[in-house]
Amino acid sequence: MSGDGFRVRTMTPRDIALAVDWAAAEGWNPGLSDAACFAAADPEGFLIGERDGKPAATISLVNYGNGFAFLGFYIVRPDLRGRGFGLRTWQAAIARAGSRTIGLDGVVAQQDNYRKSGFAFAYNNVRYGGVPLAVRAAAACVPLGGIPFADIERDDARVFPAERSAFLRAWLSAPGHDGRALVRDGRLAAWGAIRPCRRGRKIGPLVADDREAAEAVFAALIGKDGGEVFLDVPEPNKEAVALARSHALTPVFETARMYTGPIRPVEVQRVFGVTTFELG
Repeated sequence: MSGDGFRVRTMTPRDIALAVDWAAAEGWNPGLSDAACFAAADPEGFLIGERDGKPAATISLVNYGNGFAFLGFYIVRPDLRGRGFGLRTWQAAIARAGSRTIGLDGVVAQQDNYRKSGFAFAYNNVRYGGVPLAVRAAAACVPLGGIPFADIERDDARVFPAERSAFLRAWLSAPGHDGRALVRDGRLAAWGAIRPCRRGRKIGPLVADDREAAEAVFAALIGKDGGEVFLDVPEPNKEAVALARSHALTPVFETARMYTGPIRPVEVQRVFGVTTFELG
C-alpha cells in the first residue's frame, strides 16, 4: 500500500466478474460466461488497482507460454481518471510479461498512448453486428465437441501466436457456448463457437480455410434462433469482411491490434472471427 492508499493486487474470481461488468459499462458487450473462461487462461494474470480498499482500475496481462502475452480489460473508474491510478496499474501488469511480446486490441483513440508504451500497429479489427439475413449452410456441419481436441489445438496454433489449451477448453465447454465444425476429406476445414452476451450473441472464434467453409459454420452457429449477432473481423481478411456485410451486419466498433515485438507467423486470412478482444 502506497502513501496515497493505492495498491495493485491479483484479482479474485469475484474481481474478474467486476472487471467484466466494467467492460459491459464501457459498451464492450462481454459474454455471460466470460469471467470464468478468462480466469482459466491465467489465474494470476488479472490485476486490480485499489484506492483505500475500493476498486480504481482493472487490467489483464495473460501470459501464454514463454513468448507471448495479451493485455486487456484496461479500465479506470470514470471518477478517478486522469490521476495516475491507471498508469500504475498498467505498469504492474506490463511487468508480468517479462521479455514476452505483448499484444492488445485497443480502442483506436488510444493508439498514440499505446505507441508511447512500445506497441506498434498491426491492423484493425472491426466488430460487425445486426440481425443477419437468413442463411442456409451449403455443407453439413457437425458439433465441435465431436472433433478431437488435438485437431482444434493444432488448427488454432495456425491463427494464434501461442498455445492456449486451458483457455480453449474452458471457452468451448462453457455454459451456453455452442460450437460447430466443417470436415472436408477427413480434415478440419472450419470451426467456430457462438456465445450469449449481455446483448445478443457473439461468434468467436471463426476459423476457416476459405469463405465457403466459413459461411457453412457461420450458418450452423446462427441456426434458427435469430436475433442480434456480432462478429469481430480482422480488417485485412477481405473475405471475412465480405461475409459479414453479405449478411447485413454493419460496423459497430473498432480496435487496433498492436504488438510490442515480433510474433510467430499466423494466418490472418483464416481468421473470420476473433475469439475475444480481451484475450486475443
